[in-house]
Amino acid sequence: MPEPLEPFDDGRAIDHTGAGGPTDLAMEEGESLEKTPGGPLGTGPANKPRSLWSDAWHDLRRNPVFIISSLIILFLVIIAIWPQLIASGDPLQCDLSKAQEGSQPGHPFGFNGQGCDVYTRTVYGARASVQVGVFATLGVTIIGSLFGGLAGFFGGTWDGVLSRITDVFFAIPVILGGLVLLSVVTSTTVWPVIGFMVLLGWPQLSRIARGSVITAKQNDYVQAARALGASNSRMLLRHITPNAIAPVIVVATIALGTYISLEATLSFLGVGLKPPTVSWGIDISSASQYIRNAPHMLLWPAGALAITVLSFIMLGDAVRDALDPKLR
Repeated sequence: MPEPLEPFDDGRAIDHTGAGGPTDLAMEEGESLEKTPGGPLGTGPANKPRSLWSDAWHDLRRNPVFIISSLIILFLVIIAIWPQLIASGDPLQCDLSKAQEGSQPGHPFGFNGQGCDVYTRTVYGARASVQVGVFATLGVTIIGSLFGGLAGFFGGTWDGVLSRITDVFFAIPVILGGLVLLSVVTSTTVWPVIGFMVLLGWPQLSRIARGSVITAKQNDYVQAARALGASNSRMLLRHITPNAIAPVIVVATIALGTYISLEATLSFLGVGLKPPTVSWGIDISSASQYIRNAPHMLLWPAGALAITVLSFIMLGDAVRDALDPKLR
């Protein structure tokens, strides 16, 4: 007699042939797929499709440029917060009898023109530079993304007014603007320099955010959300922003290194950070007149500045490559 029928979930039944033919093989494969946690064809949670951000992180973890630049930046952030971990001296303690002297035991970078330890000042100089770069980038990103995103989403008069305002700021030379605006500031803190960078830097990010939002709002999923009655705030926060923020992140990452370089330039010209603040730009400015007799005074702070800026630019390039679908 034939073997008893085995029911499917929907009540139908199929008979085993008992001959081990194609029918039995298909049944066994079907049973194995039903027992797989991921479901048929691996479409379940075990093989969940990855998003743009998960794909980007997957690529970044395997990019040596990202790993090297991230380690350097992590080290800079740590010594900016806790410089005493690798420098036990006081950057403001100087001895004129040792002015311009070279490397000595306990002082590997030598002394500057005032007899201050160059190594200690180079380590402590990371704090001001990183602080300026991070806070200037945050301010520029927040203000530029807000104004540019709203202009790109609503368009019309708002977009026209913002475009004319950004044109005015683009016409102001950055160095000349710094010489004019910061020359009247007497504060020795980093905040006037940060405020100046935010004031002249947000138009660039606003243009990037505006173009990205205009591109994102034309996609079908945004039009579908609008047709279903979604509010403007919901479309901006849930549908447009997550898909338009990638170019802003890339530009902001690269701009961070640019702002650190700009701070050093302004400090070198005497209108940026001012003593007693310890800054690489200040040390480069004071060492420039001794470059023939004591080049070590210029070499170490300039080298630290170059490595820092290069690290952020490399990080930005790696993030750009990971977030750009055209480069996959």
